[in-house]
Formats: sequence, structure tokens, C-alpha cells
Amino acid sequence: MCGILGVMATTPVNQLLYDGLMVLQHRGQDAAGIATAEGNTFHLHKGPGLVRDVFRTRNMRALPGNVGIGHVRYPTAGSAYNFAEAQPFYVNSPFGIVLGHNGNLTNAEQLKDEMFRLDRRHINTNSDSEVLLNVLAHELQSAAHGYELDVDSIFQAVAGVHRRCRGAYAVVVLIAGYGLLAFRDPHGIRPLVYGQNATPQGMEYLVSSESVALDTLGFQMVRDIEPGEAIFVDLNHQLHARQCAQQAMYAPCIFEYVYLARPDTVIDGVSVYEARLAMGELLAEKVKRIIPVDEIDVVIPIPDSSRPSAMQLAQALGIPFREGFVKNRYVGRTFIMPGQAMRKKSVRQKLNTVGQEFKGKRVLLVDDSIVRGTTSREIVEMARAAGATKVYFASAAPPVRFPNVYGIDMPTRAELIATGRNDDQIAAEIGADALVYQDIEALKQSITTLRNDLTVFDASCFDGCYITGDIDAYYLDAVEGKRGGKPAKGNDDDGDGRSSEQMVLGLSNGGQE
Repeated sequence: MCGILGVMATTPVNQLLYDGLMVLQHRGQDAAGIATAEGNTFHLHKGPGLVRDVFRTRNMRALPGNVGIGHVRYPTAGSAYNFAEAQPFYVNSPFGIVLGHNGNLTNAEQLKDEMFRLDRRHINTNSDSEVLLNVLAHELQSAAHGYELDVDSIFQAVAGVHRRCRGAYAVVVLIAGYGLLAFRDPHGIRPLVYGQNATPQGMEYLVSSESVALDTLGFQMVRDIEPGEAIFVDLNHQLHARQCAQQAMYAPCIFEYVYLARPDTVIDGVSVYEARLAMGELLAEKVKRIIPVDEIDVVIPIPDSSRPSAMQLAQALGIPFREGFVKNRYVGRTFIMPGQAMRKKSVRQKLNTVGQEFKGKRVLLVDDSIVRGTTSREIVEMARAAGATKVYFASAAPPVRFPNVYGIDMPTRAELIATGRNDDQIAAEIGADALVYQDIEALKQSITTLRNDLTVFDASCFDGCYITGDIDAYYLDAVEGKRGGKPAKGNDDDGDGRSSEQMVLGLSNGGQE
């Protein structure tokens, strides 16, 4: 999960990119970067930390030009603390190219080997984004007419990227002397939208991971970039669009709606806020079946992502909704922080209780999801310490039993609290009196009710069915081995009688190959 922006404007874009990255800061707090183009010259500044810390006035002055891209990163592939992997990445051959990428390539190691042996290109970091940049550069070289590019050859190069790359990728690219390119993988796993703004000097275009950046920067949303599609805005501000994948299908990451995206954004035509309301409505039906409603005095959300779901759940149950936790907004998201000790410490720094909402009450806590369980366990302890007599817990998402290999940092099964445990065991682990998980079909229904032709999702972290069809148990073992994790043993207690390996191989009803 990263945030990307691309802007083609009629005035300098440095401030637009800075403001847009601030809006997308929730998508990554590890590093930030901006690249702008002035004629055939690129200007680039990037570094570790939050946007406000990376860019000073002197840095902004050194980013002239009316076209540029921006990136906020949290680490997925590569080292968490190797800031050489901050984006955008740059390569000078055969054309000057700067690239920002959101997602994760699942065949990066194979491509890296091909780059060295066949394409004679050197990859200097462990980042799959640098691999993607060099694949694109090689395909542009192959498609170019001598030393010249045209629109057809640019789209032909993107088609070459689709043939070679596997996994998730939403991409923005500057090509020196040509313009701004953006494209999305053939499954549309990671989101990408574009908008426009009419000015007296001409039309301006903005590409973003989330529509909220368009809203805040004054651009009118046009539409989502389709899976497998590329758009290219030339230096005359003419927009060109083309489907570049032979087989494209909508299969967006369902975790974007659960947790990653801001509630005020719209992804693939679905309001994230409305989807989370629907999640709460459906979760209420399951709560009724498991916990007697008259044993719940109050519903309390875990800020912030779960608030719409908790609010709708409380309304459906006819139980008061209260804010029982106050959030320190200057602490990053806990489940993506490297290291268990750091996550545990940050929970207490991030949240504090409003004591009177807990004392002597039976509370139902609602969170968007439970990943490692560290946050949930700490929160239950805080609720009891504040005087709650009973602490029930509900998750707007199903149990997270499998790693996400498409750009979310949940890589080892051993870290996931739901691996090898049933609901009662998980409740005991986090210290709750009862635990209610959303069903996977109900989660999908919360989105399809808002767009009925959007029926296929990547829900691999819940069901183990990887939409790209190239992930097996051996791949997951290799990923975990690199991180020093222990592969999880297959078991028959994953909720439907299938072993972990069967689920990873996509052997389920409706599993995508």
C-alpha cells in the first residue's frame, strides 16, 4: 500500500503534488518523494519520513516544472529501513524515465534475473518497483522507432509490461520530453483514478490512488483507470487512453474498502464510506445470532476506520453508539509498523479511554479487522482497566488467515492471529468475552449492493485465493523465509474444513485461477 500522484498542469505542480501527498499520507509514512520535469530535465527530491518532514521550502523551490509525480511509501517488498528504495525511481536509458508504483510484483525475482541476463539492465535495490521501472524502460526501447516515441509505441510498451509482470501495480511515469503516463494491472487490484481541471491556459490532469486527492485539489473526477488500461497525457495536454492487456478483469483488493482507503474516497465507482456502513449493517445480523442484544449496553468503535461500520451496527441493534477512545493522530498505523514491540508500544500512545463510557458497562468494541491481534489485545485490556464489566469484540472483516502479496505488509502466516485458531481461541487470545467476525460473503455483499456488476475481488488475505493465479504454498514459504518467519503448517481448522495449502492453491468455490 503506497500512494501515487501524477499531475500535468499549466502552472508549477510542486505545491499541488505536496498537497496531494499530504492527503494520501495514510497510504504510507515510511518515505515520500516528488519528481518534476522542466523540458527534458528532471528534478527529484525524496527521503525518509512524513511528507511534511521530507520537504522544506528549499526543496520545493528546487522542483520547478508543470508536470510531475509524487509518492508516499510504506515498505512491502525490500527493506523497511533502506531509504534508497524511496520513490520515485529514475533511469536514464533509453529515455529519461521517473516512476512511482503502488503494489507488489509477485515475479520480481524472475524479472530481476531476466533484466541481468537478457536485457542487460542493472537493478540496484531490492525494490520490485525498480524492477518494474526497468521492464518498462526495456519495453519502451523495443517499441520505439529508432530514438523516437509516439503514442502507439508507448501503449505497446505498456502491453509488454502486462505480458511480463505479475501481481499488483498502479503506476505513474514521467517520460522526459514526452509527457505523463499512468497504467493499472490487468486485475485492477490497486486503485487508480484520474480527473481534470479546465483553466484559461488549457486542460489540467491529475492521476491519484484515491479520488479524495481530486476533491481536495479542485479537480473534477473523470473515472477510474480500467484494469489493464493506460492513459498518456502529452506535452500539448492531449489525453490518450487505450486498453493494453489481452485479458483484463475487475478484481480490486477488498481490503481497500475495509481499512486502507479514506472513507471519503470512491474506488471503482463504490463509496468507501457507504461500503463500510453496509458492512456494519450486515455485521449486526451476525452479532444478533451470537451475542444476546440485551447483554450489550453500548457500541464503541476503534478509531478511525471502523467508525462508519460501528455506527450503522449500533443503529441496527438499537444500542447507543459512543466514542470511548480518543486517538492521537500523530502516531502511524499500528499493523504496518515493523516489529511487535513497536506496535504494542504505539497502541498505548495512539489511544486513550474515555473512562465514563466503560465504567460498569457491557461494551461491544467494533474494529475494521484483526490482523496480528496486538492492537485488539491491548484495547480489550484498556477497556477492562477503564471499568468495563464485559468486553465483546466485533470485526467488520473476516479472519485474516493468509498474507497479502499484492502490496500490504502482512507477509507471514505465523504473525496472523487467526492462523490455526478458531473464533473462540482468538477471543481467548485477545481477552474478549465473545468475538464476532464478518462472513466473507457478507463482506463482498457490502460492496456489490452498491455496484452490482462488481462481483470478483481479491480477498486473498481472508480466503487464500490469489487472483493472479501464480501464488502457491511454496511462494509464501519463500516470502516468509526472507523475513525470518516460520511457514505456517497446514491445518483443517480454517473455518471450512480445507487445509491452508488447499486455500493458498485457490481450491475453493469460486476461486480464481
